[in-house]
Amino acid sequence: MPEITKSVKFDNIAREWRCKWSDDNEKASLDAAQKALDDVLADLSSVEGVNSVQRVVCGGCLDFKVVTKLTAAGFKEWEKAKFAPEEEFLGKLKAIKGISTVETQTYTLEEVKMNKKDIKKAQEKKEKEAPKEEAKPPEDPAKKLKKVLKEGGKRGVEIEGAADMGGLQFFCTSVDEPEGDVELLKKCVEAMNAKSDPGEEERKGGSGHIGKMVFSAGAEHLAVLAYVPEEKQAELVCEEWLEKVLSTQPGHKILSSAKDYCTGTIATNADKGIFPLKIREGLILEANNFLRKKGLFPEDDGDDDDECVFGDDDFPS
Repeated sequence: MPEITKSVKFDNIAREWRCKWSDDNEKASLDAAQKALDDVLADLSSVEGVNSVQRVVCGGCLDFKVVTKLTAAGFKEWEKAKFAPEEEFLGKLKAIKGISTVETQTYTLEEVKMNKKDIKKAQEKKEKEAPKEEAKPPEDPAKKLKKVLKEGGKRGVEIEGAADMGGLQFFCTSVDEPEGDVELLKKCVEAMNAKSDPGEEERKGGSGHIGKMVFSAGAEHLAVLAYVPEEKQAELVCEEWLEKVLSTQPGHKILSSAKDYCTGTIATNADKGIFPLKIREGLILEANNFLRKKGLFPEDDGDDDDECVFGDDDFPS
């Protein structure tokens, strides 16, 4: 196989005939150029070694091109014949009013599209050679827990205020710091539910009387925790609420169940388009709708803007 460099090889050579045409007289020069091509096309197509003859027309730059592709061996023989019928065709183009810049060019022309098998091999090679991201050192557990408790305590105060203003018995939201860790999510919700100390400079918690479902997105799954305070347990079964919400997605699991706290997860599944952040808001709506059917959440008045869905962006940092 001929080569230009070790990595640039070719089997085929193309001869290009090109010119510029004019918009004048309803593109009469373009029609004439096409007729000139039609007159020589049979002879051109009959040249030994021709693989293809392509026509390129650009309505923006007003190009008219004819590209004839041959095997390298066939091209050498055609070159000896002065690329006939090139002289005839170019002569006709030059005689057309509105045609300008009549030129020729020779270059190699190869089909480089991969088949499915080669695509797979290339992708596997790319993945294998891709630089691996260095794993982040694990965060100090004590520092991580501190962040989780801080977020939970602050969110508890915010939930208490928002729920009291809206007359809500239950509240659904999401948190960041647990990052899908179920145990840390429970610690976060416990901090939300902790009794506020009036003597503290900064209030924390205070929402233990409010039932809640809290979501935390991680890379591998979405962690979900349902909490029903004792005084609400006669009206709502904690596990039933969680199961109803989780069951809307495949790959869900109930991890723990009690009258007050229940936890579960929904696994990430790229093949099915299941990603924690993508499904989270829809599940919050599902949780609210379940409460609404039991008369434990305000009825939807038809205005989507009034639906009570609270995520991380709804509470100031």
